[in-house]
Amino acid sequence: MSGATRRGALGLLLGAPLLSACAGVQQSLSQFSNPFSSSSPPPAQPAGPPQQATTAGTGGVKVAVILPLSAAGNAGLAAQSMRNAAEMALAEFQNPNIQLLIKDDNGTPQGAQAGAQQAVEEGAEIILGPLFAQSVPAVAQVARTRNISVIAFSTDSSIAGRGVYLLSFLPESDVNRIIEYSASIGKRSVAVLVPDNAYGNVVEAAVKAAVPRRGGRVVAFERYGADRATPARTVAQQLGSADALFIADDGDAVVAVADAMTAAGANLRNIQLLGTGLWDNPRVYASQNLQGGLYAAPDPAGFRAFSGRYRTKYGAEPIRTATLAYDAVALVAALARTQGTTRFSADVLTNPSGFAGIDGLFRFRADGTNERGLAVMKVTTGGGVAVAGSPKSFGA
Repeated sequence: MSGATRRGALGLLLGAPLLSACAGVQQSLSQFSNPFSSSSPPPAQPAGPPQQATTAGTGGVKVAVILPLSAAGNAGLAAQSMRNAAEMALAEFQNPNIQLLIKDDNGTPQGAQAGAQQAVEEGAEIILGPLFAQSVPAVAQVARTRNISVIAFSTDSSIAGRGVYLLSFLPESDVNRIIEYSASIGKRSVAVLVPDNAYGNVVEAAVKAAVPRRGGRVVAFERYGADRATPARTVAQQLGSADALFIADDGDAVVAVADAMTAAGANLRNIQLLGTGLWDNPRVYASQNLQGGLYAAPDPAGFRAFSGRYRTKYGAEPIRTATLAYDAVALVAALARTQGTTRFSADVLTNPSGFAGIDGLFRFRADGTNERGLAVMKVTTGGGVAVAGSPKSFGA
């Protein structure tokens, strides 16, 4: 990519162009964006010793970055990838006037609170992170005493709130986009299968709000646990009055549910299958029962471009959610350049026009959750194929 193209794409100014596709391989979104896989730390493993705080950049606007850098296992690896992405955004942005104050929270609320306290005492004007849901309230407590905003990376929307914004892949955006699209192609009678867990709870609330809002109706709704056969039989018996079947799960689980539906006598070729971004998984693409299914997800071109540059710089693959850290840093750099003393205020951060990031448009809502401009992808044996692109702007 040319320097001029990259500069234009990285500004994240309102309406900024998105990145064009470069060579690279898309990773599976479902590996890293299950909304409850990164909401709490992994099972107790010994974490490493906390890493020393470091800085990146020399600008006058100080920005805290709080990540579980010394946490055990995948959490620490994810944090390192996100840190690399944050520093990459700083390097690629033209003359940013920001300095990153990078703090290791050790994967604990206590560590996150200590890192936030240290950062605000050093003059941080906004906090990016933490990653784990249970650490966000501890950071928010510190931030609110100084009246500064937090842009966290957790995917648990229950912890969003006044001054605490989530820059993550939330299932509500997936549900709204795929239900909107299915209604636009005349599929308004929806049968729904969701897992009996926290993710299923969030999807249930979203789908039961989205379907009637688009003039449709939920004709069957079932939850499933380890036993998928019984709920599958119940829904299969009601498919005659449905023209779409929404299954909210990822990888092996969604394949198993589709197989259970087929075993219960459902002909999935005669109904439009719908899913969330967790369907972006090789197991889904390999399933004969899921061919032609539609799901909402970021346009993969942005991540391909990003991962190509990341590989060149670091000699490794980024985790899928590394783009969140990149976009957060690029956003605050752009706001520091253009928005003067109100740069990180609620009015600026919740601008309804939103911002253009690696994964497309996004905007923060006043309640701290976000909305993303997603593409609609179709399941094929060769992978996901876009059937409707990401929107170029948000509606009102």
